[in-house]
Amino acid sequence: MFMKKALVSMLIAAGTIGAVATPVTSVAAVDIQLNFGPPPVRYEVVPAPRRGYVWVPGYWDWRGRQHVWVSGSWIRERPGYAYQPHRWIERDGRWQLERGRWDRARGRDSDRDGVPDRFDRQPNNPYRR
Repeated sequence: MFMKKALVSMLIAAGTIGAVATPVTSVAAVDIQLNFGPPPVRYEVVPAPRRGYVWVPGYWDWRGRQHVWVSGSWIRERPGYAYQPHRWIERDGRWQLERGRWDRARGRDSDRDGVPDRFDRQPNNPYRR
């Protein structure tokens, strides 16, 4: 009887240790909408081109309770992709920041909506946002 209780206790302890030791990852995406738009875009001098890099222009980010200017920078190029810079979009009187992203480039006819054309049901619809 003692051996049975000891075995059950050890199994419960092992299960508890396994549950505590297992890391839990979570991802939180925050979508912020404002009743007012960002300040005017600042003029930036674009440095000379760098081979293998793409210039990402500066943009106004929302941090806490105010807009904060984030200066432009170079990021490493991704062959076969086009970079879409950060931009503020107004929809129904609400402003929302659309984060910069890499979009599959298929030449001039790519709609660059963030959905790879092979998964896009309407890849060249000019009226789709």
